[in-house]
Amino acid sequence: MFTGIVEELGEIVAIEHLGDASRFQVRGPVVTEGAKHGDSIAVNGVCLTVVDLIEDAEGTRFSADVMAETLDRSSLGALDVGSRVNLERPMALGGRLGGHIVQGHVDGTGAIVDRKLSEHWEIVKISLPAELSRYVVEKGSITVDGISLTVVDAGFDYFTVSLIPTTLALTTLGVKQAGDPVNLEVDVLAKYVERLLGRDNGPQGNGSQGDALRNNGLRNNGLLDNGTQDKEATA
Repeated sequence: MFTGIVEELGEIVAIEHLGDASRFQVRGPVVTEGAKHGDSIAVNGVCLTVVDLIEDAEGTRFSADVMAETLDRSSLGALDVGSRVNLERPMALGGRLGGHIVQGHVDGTGAIVDRKLSEHWEIVKISLPAELSRYVVEKGSITVDGISLTVVDAGFDYFTVSLIPTTLALTTLGVKQAGDPVNLEVDVLAKYVERLLGRDNGPQGNGSQGDALRNNGLRNNGLLDNGTQDKEATA
């Protein structure tokens, strides 16, 4: 599990295409400190597994294999040698949850729509796939390229975030331009709530079950009377 607090800006130093996958070499002296084969590192919000560690005069870099599906479903496929990337190690047991719960499982991609400068911060508008809009709410959390951010405003196909100078200086969002793709991961808690309410389209997500769960909760808290239940039963 990650927290969405970027530890360093890494750099793609090599990309080897392996047919149905690609092997990325990423320079990141901070996240590779104490790392070993099999560890996880989030690269622009995508959880990757370390398959090799290489030392050279410029520091330590790690290799990670990226499957074709990951390349298709994330913005990693748009990276080139020299691209800067946000890097984060998993949260240590007992560590602080500085951002919010981030799994490193990208839900989709958006793109920078526009940027508006303010005196002390910058407002960035990002496009949002329609199927993710129900998980994105004002003042809620969202992960953009591995960065835990608070939603300022949300629409059906977009949302905005406010970036402070520290975020602009220490992450890739400081250099992203209009049209550039970004990885998006919505708050996993919103997904769990949807499943509990039976609102999703999964095999266990039927609406009647969700209505029953919701109404029972309201009734137990005195917000729904038995008369309402009787009306529902005869409807």
